[in-house]
Amino acid sequence: MFLKNTTIALLLSVSLSSFAQQFAQNKDVNTQEIPLSYLDSLKTTFVKDNMALCVDSLWMNELTNLDLYNEITTDIENVDLDKKVDYDLPTSLLKSRLKAMNAKSPFRIEYNESLENVIKSYLKYRKKSFGRLMGLSQYYFPIFEEAFAKENVPLEIKYLAIVESALNPKAVSRMGATGLWQFMYQTGKQYDLNIDSYVDERSDPLKATAAAAQYMSRMYKIFGDWELVLASYNSGPGNVSKAIRRSGGKQNYWNIRKKLPKETQGYVPAFLATMYLYEYHKEHGIVPDEAVMQHFATDTVMVRKQLSFKQISDLLDVPVSQLQVLNPSYKLNVIPHYNDKNHYLRLPNAKIAVFVSNEEKIYAYADYLQDLKEHPYNRSRLSTNSSSSSKSGKRVVERNTKYYKIRRGDNLGSIAKKYHVTITNLKKWNNLRSNKIASGKRLKIITTSISYQKTEPKEVNNQLVAKNNDILAVSEMVNTNYTVQKGDVLGTIASKFNTSVTDLKKWNNLKNNTIAQGSRLIVAQKQTAVTDTIQTKATLKENTAANQLTYSVKRGDSLYSIARKYPGVSITDLKKWNNIKGESIKPGMKLKIRS
Repeated sequence: MFLKNTTIALLLSVSLSSFAQQFAQNKDVNTQEIPLSYLDSLKTTFVKDNMALCVDSLWMNELTNLDLYNEITTDIENVDLDKKVDYDLPTSLLKSRLKAMNAKSPFRIEYNESLENVIKSYLKYRKKSFGRLMGLSQYYFPIFEEAFAKENVPLEIKYLAIVESALNPKAVSRMGATGLWQFMYQTGKQYDLNIDSYVDERSDPLKATAAAAQYMSRMYKIFGDWELVLASYNSGPGNVSKAIRRSGGKQNYWNIRKKLPKETQGYVPAFLATMYLYEYHKEHGIVPDEAVMQHFATDTVMVRKQLSFKQISDLLDVPVSQLQVLNPSYKLNVIPHYNDKNHYLRLPNAKIAVFVSNEEKIYAYADYLQDLKEHPYNRSRLSTNSSSSSKSGKRVVERNTKYYKIRRGDNLGSIAKKYHVTITNLKKWNNLRSNKIASGKRLKIITTSISYQKTEPKEVNNQLVAKNNDILAVSEMVNTNYTVQKGDVLGTIASKFNTSVTDLKKWNNLKNNTIAQGSRLIVAQKQTAVTDTIQTKATLKENTAANQLTYSVKRGDSLYSIARKYPGVSITDLKKWNNIKGESIKPGMKLKIRS
């Protein structure tokens, strides 16, 4: 027994020693410095909330699914209130249930055969649809109830949104009525709902519901009957008034129903039938779908600069589809910024904290992307310092696709960092639904390079760039040449000299990618400054040192954010002055800044 225990102890000791050595090796490998893209570098500095939010993608899709809207709209338009439906629901039981509903509602809920036919039709053909609607209503009903309570409108009117839009904020009727409450353009404007190229507040759950509550309250003051209020909401108060006159002054919906437009004749019965199914769904075996997000689990933050859903998604790791559901009033997936109006972003509570804690960095990232765009009126920047440079000429964007074979121990994060891309894009390019990857498989990676085609040099006229302190500085083009070796191709040569194939072809007047061994290629064109002899090189060096600053890199800094601190300084300048080859910088680094 002693020998056995000793052997086991020895094996454990050897195993632990081996494990510790392997762990140390792995740790060394994992702590290698890997260049980060600006996006990933920025996100590593974010102050994060530890609360995890699980959003069911199927439920998110349900919120934007138009099937239910189409089904309910068709039902209301084509319902035959006089057609009996064969369904096992005793009339006596239905009467007693409607009576119980009437006792606790301001609506006059009375039994009639037309209502019975609609209820039985829904139970027979739409039970599954109502299970889905009840799942959606867990998100929207709290919004409705709060708005109706403020205007002293019956809370039961929340069921009207099911009849109107099947709880889809993006629903649009054939006539152009839009949103949860199906406002027409003029009615939306009448109730101060903003509609422009970026925003349509008819699709905003909060603002549209507040407008609907105001409309209901106003109509009740006119008709004094909630069923007639519903009828006026569907067909307009003018049609209801006409129906009352044509019916000899009768003011009960069921008495004037035949005088109303056809669609409105099935409107109130559809509303009451919906109310019944919600009240007695358990008795009829209707199981509501579970909504994994409640409205009270979200909050809003005011946006102070224009942001796109794509930018927010990349920074906060929130799916664009979720942003669309939570912010349906933004028509172009962009939150605009106007000087005279505030706009708000709705996010899950866990993400609100991340946004607020990193707001300035988020806006800096948006500015960075904006600066990358090609603007219609670019102005060349003239520099008074020969060492500072700016890109000029035609901007060329090249997309290259390569494939990476997954090795043991790889993960999406390390691969994304290696190739300066995001995890989100890696998953998108390879149709990955999770972060799991298998060794031996190949991943598609798409990289984008930006180059600038230089302006052709002129032999006669040089460009005047500076005249300071009696120094005349004139720019001229200096070429770097390369002799083509055996096996060389344009792609490898371009990579070797940190340029693009497009530039190589332009500088060498190449019409295709064919090059001959032994031929000489221009592989770089550089604009240099030539000064006159008034001031010596030693004096120039002295002036440069006098105008040089030192900046200590702080946590969260990037080359882009540092360049923005100093007017006239570019990322290219910073990299050149400090011999930085990539984009990566570390806190504590000392950077030279020349003014």
